[in-house]
Amino acid sequence: MSRREQLPKQRLAGTSLFVLAFFFAHLCLAQPTTQPDYLTPDLRARVDQLKNTYRSLPTDAANVGARAALTWDWINAFALAGRYVPVNSTQTVSALMGPRRPPLFNLLLDGVIDELAFFDNHPDGLGPLTATLGPFTAGSYSTVSQTYTVGASPVQTGGSFVLARHFMANFGTWQTERPDGANYVSITTSNPKVSFVATTTSMRGMHGGFRSARENLTFRVASGTLNTGDTVTITWGDSSQGGPGMRMATMSSDRIPLPIYITLGRDQPLLSLPIQPIRVTGTQIAGVAGFAPSVLRPGEPFDLSIRARDRFFNRATGDVPDWQLHLNGENWQQVSADGAITEVQTQIDEPGVYYITIHSVDGKLQGEVNPILVSAAQRDRIYWGDTHGHSGFAEGIGTPDRFMQWARDDARLDYVTHSEHDIWMDDFEWEVLRKNVIDYTEEGRFVAFLGYEWTAPNRFGGHHNVLFRTPQQRQRIPVQHYPTLSSLYQGLRATAATKDVVIIPHAHQAGDYRQNDPELEPLIEIMSQHGNFEWFGRMYLSHGHRVGFTAASDNHLSQPGYTAPIGGSLAQRGGLGAILAPTRTTDAIFDGMRALRSYATTGDRMILDFSVNGTGMGQRIPFVEARKITGRIIGTAPIDTITVFRNDQILWESRYYEGADGRLGKEVDLLLSFASDSKPHNPGDNPRGWRIWQGVMDVAGAELVSIEPADGNLSIQSADVDAEDNNRVELFTQTRGDTSSYRIKLRGVSRTTTLSFDLLESREEGGGPPIYRRHQRVPAVSFSLDLKDLLEQRTAQFTQVVDAYTDRVSVRRIPTAGQRQVTFELDDSSRVQGDYYFVRVRQANDAMAWSSPIWVGGYDSR
Repeated sequence: MSRREQLPKQRLAGTSLFVLAFFFAHLCLAQPTTQPDYLTPDLRARVDQLKNTYRSLPTDAANVGARAALTWDWINAFALAGRYVPVNSTQTVSALMGPRRPPLFNLLLDGVIDELAFFDNHPDGLGPLTATLGPFTAGSYSTVSQTYTVGASPVQTGGSFVLARHFMANFGTWQTERPDGANYVSITTSNPKVSFVATTTSMRGMHGGFRSARENLTFRVASGTLNTGDTVTITWGDSSQGGPGMRMATMSSDRIPLPIYITLGRDQPLLSLPIQPIRVTGTQIAGVAGFAPSVLRPGEPFDLSIRARDRFFNRATGDVPDWQLHLNGENWQQVSADGAITEVQTQIDEPGVYYITIHSVDGKLQGEVNPILVSAAQRDRIYWGDTHGHSGFAEGIGTPDRFMQWARDDARLDYVTHSEHDIWMDDFEWEVLRKNVIDYTEEGRFVAFLGYEWTAPNRFGGHHNVLFRTPQQRQRIPVQHYPTLSSLYQGLRATAATKDVVIIPHAHQAGDYRQNDPELEPLIEIMSQHGNFEWFGRMYLSHGHRVGFTAASDNHLSQPGYTAPIGGSLAQRGGLGAILAPTRTTDAIFDGMRALRSYATTGDRMILDFSVNGTGMGQRIPFVEARKITGRIIGTAPIDTITVFRNDQILWESRYYEGADGRLGKEVDLLLSFASDSKPHNPGDNPRGWRIWQGVMDVAGAELVSIEPADGNLSIQSADVDAEDNNRVELFTQTRGDTSSYRIKLRGVSRTTTLSFDLLESREEGGGPPIYRRHQRVPAVSFSLDLKDLLEQRTAQFTQVVDAYTDRVSVRRIPTAGQRQVTFELDDSSRVQGDYYFVRVRQANDAMAWSSPIWVGGYDSR
């Protein structure tokens, strides 16, 4: 949440004098003229020359490089002096400092210079902005007002107030035509001589169309002039004429953006006003989950965290019931709730595998804790983390403090990295992230790593998260000055010890899997809220790189580690990375990353152990022809399939999910699943976009008792039962290399029961922009799944071929007593040096895990 989204800055606990100074500096945009110049003499001279010439000599191909570099220095001087940095300025300038300089951005750069010049020339030109800050309830209908007091610069006829929308804040659709309708927006002023007319303004960026321009609601001054001291009040969800209010965003946050821009007259530059810290809290309780260490010693005290959530995965508000805990099915403890998050210190004395279930004392809610292995023989612990997430410092929502507090308290992570995009980040924000790492790290309990996301387009290397061992690393290697992947490697080697750096590429803007620095880049992110990208990690391996696997959230709402889908390009749960290490300390976890002692999951905290000839994941053993492969899975749900790969080919696979048994039963629980592939057809392209599944399901020959989305957030995945026909349901979900499912209960089932589907035409969407294969149209299709097929096989399935991709719809029975603990062993023999093996696990609830590989023989690249 850059100064773009950061005024006034708020810290919830432990605010430093450094941040307090910043807070007070930004309560107003004005800077007294008696203050020393925030620019050095040399930079002042160059900035003044730019201000004097850019209008008469607009930015073009000949001068854009020098101007962008100068503007970048200007922005950072603004930031470090506590001044206001315009919203899209860093991203605009970043686009013009690399090898690819889109001509469109030349005009945008002149707009950035316009805005910086205004603030430089008129420090008191804009007046203050205030707002009703809430808190408001997520998903509720609410009324929010913001009032601007005109500063030294009047707003002339033709000036305007632009109401921008952050592209991730899912408010209701604003309108100005129906005062008694939902989401009505109004504008009033203290000056009776001024009138407004509603229109629109085309904008791009985080407050417009993110990848192309979008029209934003605008109130233009139709007559009169707003003078110093006049006030203008804009009300979202104005209910004074009978409307219910504005539908509030569904994510809780300490800073939900409702951006306002102004122009001071016709054809004047667009100026951004400070984002107000509007707060949104969760709503009533809808579920519960628990978090505990995955590995414990017998009798070791540990903290069990119980988190009550609403239907959007926010912390629940209101009354929270007391909890009854069961240990492996037996009554264990009753716990008095202490708000939405309750911590209990307890212990388990005997070795074994334990499952704790959580029941509300009124019997209405039930949840689970991740499985716990209690063992005196287990050398390493399993530590869970998220190395990739964002706040409003980039194009996301929320503050850096909120990010850290969510990771530590809500997600109960062991380690985390707040890896903001460098194209959005200025020097002051980097210092805030660095200080947060120092403030929030508590060795033995919670570890934060300093890092950022190097954000180059696919063709110049793709997105890579860069992590540093300690926050003493003051210098980042940003894409503005290091615009290609090879230059990133070079810059990091020149400024940091390789043992203190970890680079993790991801597939959204696909990292270049042809390149890998073996001393800097040990892990590959193969899953996030952007989709499942197993193929991405396999491409690195098939190119000969020694890398391990991890997963992350790439969450943009300051919610790392425990994240629900939010739609658009972030439409599935966030992943987690597991690190095997002896202690929960900075060095131990960082060394575990560098040693590839890692595995990836789609968010479920499975316990995964895998070895070849007794050597664990991420390691290389001396060459031997005979290989004994062993593994142990302790799942969070019944195990469906375990697959062992050798050199990118399936070596062995075993299915544990209960199969056909020759009967259905009168009442059946089913899992209806939609799935699509994400691997690009063309090497080097970004992944295939999201497949949209939308249409109607009809149940024939049985009664539909219930249907429930299984992905964790009803704001994205929906199942709306028809008001007049209980056997008809409208469905909406989306997939990208993953599976999205619904839990269905049917009554009165027979061999003639069918599920019939009419899916609408759609178009693939979202994700990193494809380079070669553009998003394709998906034709409408109708089909049926016959439940009699479940008598003879595990699933009833329909496949649809879309431009050589095979998408799938399937239905299968939900196991009532499947195996959650599985061990496996197999022998393999090969004369090939450098063979590698890895394991993929799929559970009956669609959750997945991937081990890092183990190599046999060959040579080490490290």
